[in-house]
Amino acid sequence: MRAWVAPAARRGTIERVELTVPAPAVDELLVKVRACGVCRTDLHVRDGDLPAHLEQVVPGHEAVGEVVAAGARVTGPPAGTRVGVPWLRRTDGTCRYCTRGQENLCPASVYTGWDVHGGYAEYVTVPAAYAYELPAGYTDEELTPQLCAGIIGYRALRRADLPEGGRLGIYGFGASAHLTAQVALAEGATVHVLTRSPAARSLALELGAASAGDAAAGPPEPLDAAILFAPVGSLVPVALQALDRGGTLSIAGIHLTGVPPLDHERHLFQERTLRSVTANTRRDGRGFLATAAGHHLRATLAPYDFDDADRALDDLAAGRVNGAAVLRMPH
Repeated sequence: MRAWVAPAARRGTIERVELTVPAPAVDELLVKVRACGVCRTDLHVRDGDLPAHLEQVVPGHEAVGEVVAAGARVTGPPAGTRVGVPWLRRTDGTCRYCTRGQENLCPASVYTGWDVHGGYAEYVTVPAAYAYELPAGYTDEELTPQLCAGIIGYRALRRADLPEGGRLGIYGFGASAHLTAQVALAEGATVHVLTRSPAARSLALELGAASAGDAAAGPPEPLDAAILFAPVGSLVPVALQALDRGGTLSIAGIHLTGVPPLDHERHLFQERTLRSVTANTRRDGRGFLATAAGHHLRATLAPYDFDDADRALDDLAAGRVNGAAVLRMPH
């Protein structure tokens, strides 16, 4: 099969290769990939912001495809079913985190496109228990960002403790943020978007945000909650200072540049809360996809041919992608 790999010895690049079609393990599905999202985490894998776990790995953890084979212990879904292959690939199911509903913190967790080969390929495997059933009414390409950008944004929104009808600030407005904003709006929130991109500001207003401006200027009113999607640590004190009393800042990304010193009175006093987000649970995934089934979410897509995966990552790194980049697989 054709695939792209990120070599550990040559950071900052991905390379086209031919690999053997993988055989599914006894509890896994073999999926023929139809489309795969291009996520900022793929950039972190390519560029070495995340430590290499393989000498070369196929990136991609927002894969949508068709089940073509299954391991001996798999009872479903049947061949021909459209499924999603997400970031969280496997947990041990027995540690204290898994047993108390926090499988995202499992020390033995395994991730698609980092620990094992992912969706920048014609075929990918996934444990059947970790594959997602997908809502109808969306194209393959529209579903790809939902499998990471949507799910992690959903968890970040829940971690932000936004009160009913509250005021939410969103810092950065890429693939994850533009889906999360739509979920918050559907739930009755007032959304203020803070981003440096003029195109992203226009998209935010088009989707229903109450305001869209630069982070340095701040939102037009105090925030009950905020989510930081931009991987920029210097925005942490900026967002904290924009919170009202009792507000919470949720940091959505897996990677963040250095955070400046925080001043207790300006940034944390009056019971402001700072929270990180680590991966997601399958409960988060099912909750988000149920929301996507009930409220059709508009995915603003930047499509790329499979052969242009390297260009897609370069464009994402340079801020040239508005919305979510997605690879269209050859058929």
